Amino acid sequence: MADAARRYGCQVHAYVLMTNHVHLLMTGDSEAAIPGLMQSLGTRFARHVNRRYARTGTLWEGRYHASLVDSETYLLRCMRYIEANPVRAAMVDSPAAYRWSSYRCNALGVADDRITPHPAYEKLGDRPEARRAAYARLFEQTLPAEDLACIRDATRGGLPTGSDTFRGWVASRLGSAAVPLKRGRPFARR
Repeated sequence: MADAARRYGCQVHAYVLMTNHVHLLMTGDSEAAIPGLMQSLGTRFARHVNRRYARTGTLWEGRYHASLVDSETYLLRCMRYIEANPVRAAMVDSPAAYRWSSYRCNALGVADDRITPHPAYEKLGDRPEARRAAYARLFEQTLPAEDLACIRDATRGGLPTGSDTFRGWVASRLGSAAVPLKRGRPFARR
């Protein structure tokens, strides 16, 4: 992941590798950066697994899900969502106990060449120790159910994660809806 991030111009801020999926929080230098990284990771990992287990074919069920994140208010919530995933899945009692996560880097200072601190994270303190301590304190309480639902719904629907103002700004920039649309065929007016 670190090689692909450098090659495609991505900064990884948080990650967790679960048994059946992965969560990544990244910033790309260009529109093609994150799709390029994801394609590279998928191809390289499939090649590795296929070689190791003498199999063929793809590994993933479908395309990855992505969501633009309002870094002013939601970035740290998304980092908490990602790094607390093993705790919510009852795999560990604390995010620090999970080896395949960026929590140990962001909260404990364990070196991880995959991680680039985001400016919102860096605002947590004027020194690395202060930032890590402030970040670890964010995990003393679980994320509210509304935040969990917001992040999940936005990611699954390919919608922005953030405030109404942020979603409106994204919609105006993209010229498309930035909120979930009702399912089904539109009502026919006569």
